[in-house]
Amino acid sequence: MLNIDLAGRHDAPATDKAGDRYALAAICDMNGIFRGKRVPGGKLAKLGTEGIRMPLSSVGVDIWGTDVAGTRLTLERGDLDGICEATGRAALDLGFSGAGGLLLPMWMKKEDGAPYFADGRRLLADMLARFDRLDLTPVVATEVEFYLIDPTEAHPAPARGSASSPSRHVDNIYSLAELDDFAPFLDDVYAMAAANGIAVDAAIAEGAPRQFEFNLQHKADALRIADDTLFFKQIIRSAARRHGHLASFMAKPYPDHAGNGLHVHFSILDRDGRNIFDDGTERGSDAMLHGVGGLLAAMAEMTLVFAPHLNSYRRLAPGGLAPTTVAWGYENRTAALRIPAGPHAARRIEHRVAGTDSNPYLVLSAILGAVLDGIENRIAPGAPVGSNSHEVAAPTLARDWRQALDWFRASERAARLLQPEFAAAFAACKQQEQDVFAARVTDFEIETYRLSV
Repeated sequence: MLNIDLAGRHDAPATDKAGDRYALAAICDMNGIFRGKRVPGGKLAKLGTEGIRMPLSSVGVDIWGTDVAGTRLTLERGDLDGICEATGRAALDLGFSGAGGLLLPMWMKKEDGAPYFADGRRLLADMLARFDRLDLTPVVATEVEFYLIDPTEAHPAPARGSASSPSRHVDNIYSLAELDDFAPFLDDVYAMAAANGIAVDAAIAEGAPRQFEFNLQHKADALRIADDTLFFKQIIRSAARRHGHLASFMAKPYPDHAGNGLHVHFSILDRDGRNIFDDGTERGSDAMLHGVGGLLAAMAEMTLVFAPHLNSYRRLAPGGLAPTTVAWGYENRTAALRIPAGPHAARRIEHRVAGTDSNPYLVLSAILGAVLDGIENRIAPGAPVGSNSHEVAAPTLARDWRQALDWFRASERAARLLQPEFAAAFAACKQQEQDVFAARVTDFEIETYRLSV
């Protein structure tokens, strides 16, 4: 039953001209962007049972919100409607400016009631149903990295702090001074997250100026973690704006500083609540190793899911802790897959490929699908890497955006694990985004060639 709480807000609710409260009924598109409608408060109860109609194409638009011709859902088929129905989560106060901060989460199905797998939330729910049929439950957490940037600058520049703030021009990892100077912003984020039922663990000052990371707490509910990761990014944006900053989840806003990752930690419980990755040893169980094998087998072909934009590939470059090779290791942060140390009962895999510019529903779907494939088919992972993974003889992730799209489109595994309907729509979306960038003539291109050739 839908629980829509319009009364439990910290400030007066927004109103339309008739004085009614209203909310934003929204789905998440393939790029991780909210899209939807403003709905008068008087219709929210009806919305919870009947949903709203939106074109199927709206979940698959490109990064600019333009219909994607390659999906053949618009002019070719009359731009058919789908049904957006409430997910069951209460309306959330995410701090949207001018809209009262109320967002009603929704997801899309087809007119006949079948799930529409271009909606990443439907894709992830289908993946979790596969685990459920095997009496398995993933336990998942995410780490969200971002930059606070100066809104007065035309190009990304670190946010200004107080007079006693650490320098904006040097790295200052794990700086308590940085955390202290931006404490009002961090406190606001924690408070908003708690008010929306999002369990947040530690916050750290990351390796670059004004770069921060929040860890969401592990949950035996991967769909909830994907929801919370998406909502939490909006909370960070809203809190940053209120404190005079902007928050950027761009994978690599600065060429000389670290990128922003979306690291995923996970284990899997059996029907009795036991962690199937734990065999009481440092090695980990055969199920864990086969899961690692499945992840490695799918990783290169799935690069596009983890790095979906042009800028994403500036992060996946040698010289940093973001991976470039398809490799794994124990306590090795240069590897794409890291097995953290700690108590055997907490044995888990950390997947380090995705950037925070990715869609969390798609990232978790790709990770969990590959793990399950590895476990079911007993895929061996090969030897772990104990040195710099950038320098080992191993297959590589896609080196650039176009290669990633080519590999994804040609991948039988991607279509099999992630539903052919999703794979086709996602490839078309990324193709259109690439074509738009390819058609632009940059100032640097003109400067280089105008008089020299």
